[in-house]
Amino acid sequence: MKLGRRDGAGIIAKPPKDKVGLLLYGGDQMRVALKRQEYLKALLGPAADEEMRLTRIPAADLRREPALLMDAIKAVGFFPGPRAAFVEGATELVAQIIIQTIQDWQPGDAQIVVTAGDLKKTSKLLKTFESHRDAYAWGIYDDPPDRAEIERLLDEADLRAEGPAMAALEDLARSLDPGDFRQTLEKLSLYKLSAQGTPVELDDIAACAPASVEAAVDDILNIVAEKQSTQIGPMMRRLQSQGVNAVTLSIMAMRHFRTLHRTACNPGAPIWGVRDRDRVMRQSRDWGTAKLETALGILTDTDLQLRSAGQTAPAMAIIERTFIRLAMFGAS
Repeated sequence: MKLGRRDGAGIIAKPPKDKVGLLLYGGDQMRVALKRQEYLKALLGPAADEEMRLTRIPAADLRREPALLMDAIKAVGFFPGPRAAFVEGATELVAQIIIQTIQDWQPGDAQIVVTAGDLKKTSKLLKTFESHRDAYAWGIYDDPPDRAEIERLLDEADLRAEGPAMAALEDLARSLDPGDFRQTLEKLSLYKLSAQGTPVELDDIAACAPASVEAAVDDILNIVAEKQSTQIGPMMRRLQSQGVNAVTLSIMAMRHFRTLHRTACNPGAPIWGVRDRDRVMRQSRDWGTAKLETALGILTDTDLQLRSAGQTAPAMAIIERTFIRLAMFGAS
């Protein structure tokens, strides 16, 4: 049976114990491994290894000894509870061995859990799991976790987030690898240990999020310079969750647009201090000298406003509004 994202998440959370097994596959091996860990933990419980109810079989070993999988699913354990045989890194070279074992599977045998990389639609292994009424196949792609999955992960970490904090976590989940996001939640759980039961705040996230601020600042500057106004809000929430302040963003934006202006005034001059010179040149040509001079004026006014002693409006809201204004002005 082929699983979609919602059905797959349900199977991972509450695995049926009377099925033949599950195939998890995809190009991102970290994502596949995390889903496999979740599934086996939910299926077998936390003590499966100690109670010898889980047999791990690398695909290379199965290729050398084809009987390993059949022996594993038929073996009777010393401890009660569900059992599983896990084949890691399966390819078409061991597909026929797995297929034959599935055909010989009987109720009471251990479940067969298989992980694989990208599989073509013509894969015999994939077709077998998808067409079997008591087996599942789920393709794990690079989609970030949705809100429901983030809430489940928060529950597992004994955390609670609402409003802006939840939005910041959603942005963080889109920007981090799955393993890094889980590690961030683990750090958050430890960070909140002394205040257990209280909701996660933006400051908590900023204290625990990975230090990728420089790359994130570059991202927001490129988004503004390339006039992608709809992407500014989500990126600003991500920066806020990482503790970036408005004055820093103002200074960096001024520096970036000055570079664009210099390049527009003298296209043949060398460009220093940037990561992607070709991108800067494209942005400079797209804006032109006149618009860049206006943009620098807008940024100067914003910087003065942020540094004003009488300023009462939220600083991040001011710089976000300026970025949106710049992107829309550039696109006009």
